[in-house]
Amino acid sequence: MRLAFVCPRLHEPGTVGGAETLIYSLAKDAVTLGHEVEFLTTCAKSHFTWENELPEETFVRDGMVVRRFKVDEDRDVNSFLSLQTNICSGYELSDEEEERWLRNSVNSTGLVDYLKANSADIDRVMTGPYLFGLVEAVAHAVPDKVLLIPCLHDEPFARVRRIQAMFRAVRGFLFNTEPEQKLAHRLISGLAPKVEAVIAMGIEPFDVAKDAFAKRTGITSPYVLYSGRREPLKGTPTLVDYVACFRERTGRDIKLVMTGSGHVDIPESLKDHFIDLGFVSEQEKREAMAGAVAFIHPSVNESLSIVILEAWLARTPALVHARGEVLRWQCESSNGGLWFSRYPEFEEELLFYLDNPEKAAIMAEQGRAYTVGKYAPEAVRARFDKAIRS
Repeated sequence: MRLAFVCPRLHEPGTVGGAETLIYSLAKDAVTLGHEVEFLTTCAKSHFTWENELPEETFVRDGMVVRRFKVDEDRDVNSFLSLQTNICSGYELSDEEEERWLRNSVNSTGLVDYLKANSADIDRVMTGPYLFGLVEAVAHAVPDKVLLIPCLHDEPFARVRRIQAMFRAVRGFLFNTEPEQKLAHRLISGLAPKVEAVIAMGIEPFDVAKDAFAKRTGITSPYVLYSGRREPLKGTPTLVDYVACFRERTGRDIKLVMTGSGHVDIPESLKDHFIDLGFVSEQEKREAMAGAVAFIHPSVNESLSIVILEAWLARTPALVHARGEVLRWQCESSNGGLWFSRYPEFEEELLFYLDNPEKAAIMAEQGRAYTVGKYAPEAVRARFDKAIRS
């Protein structure tokens, strides 16, 4: 089959962000399965500015043709942000306001025009995440060929009428988890997809020494780790506050290590105990995971946490926010992690990990076994190939 994958961003030199990583991984799986693959994306690097920083070009990578198109530069960012604030506040937009919100989101007329011009030769179009104007435009252009990879959360954007209409119009869905699939049917009435499958992402098992990170960095104190974007929607301010409070209340010397991008406000009491590694290689990230007391993910908006699966492969247990339905489901399904809804639970559970390393190791091994079984690349490829041929 000839397949097109559309994602608003493909960072150089490698993917950044869970949805981008997921979609590019599925594109590589499609190449492995023998399909002819194109990956359509924009010239943007930053998910904050969406400026055209990369050249508009076509090249081959990982067995697929990658085509970059310019982000439309006529977007009214102030109008977009104002309308987005209204959506988040629960305000119901008019039809005209919904149109304006989507058109001033991230869009690429060149990309959509290319897709329309070549649609007769393309069998399936995989695109996501759901809340970008570009994704909605692609779904509107070739709805019967689109398999949406929504990365859906229970959030106000999913209740926008134009977004719900997109869900009802496309051919089908490739979900990350069973809770995400149930959420889609709960939030959006009238779903009758031709294709509907839980696919997720394949992850190759790996082994890494637990002391490699300490040897490389010289960090000898116990630490907890977070990897990914630092922003309120990911819960990182809560994590910073909780770790600072934990140190003050318990007197335990524990460090907070972060990898990834975004600003972090650190209180004075934590400044000497916060290690910001920024962007790191996959090997460095895995070494940091392996040496951590726990991998903490405080987000309440996830459709699948790839980094938790990686932490389990590195033999580290997880600690997640209880209101993150998918993250809690991952921990419940695997017995590989604990969850907290408020600070006292966070303190008790982190103390449990610190004071019971043998039990923590057992939980981590359970998480690893779960990941190796459910997210083996060959199992994901089989589910994916069946779905796109439906």
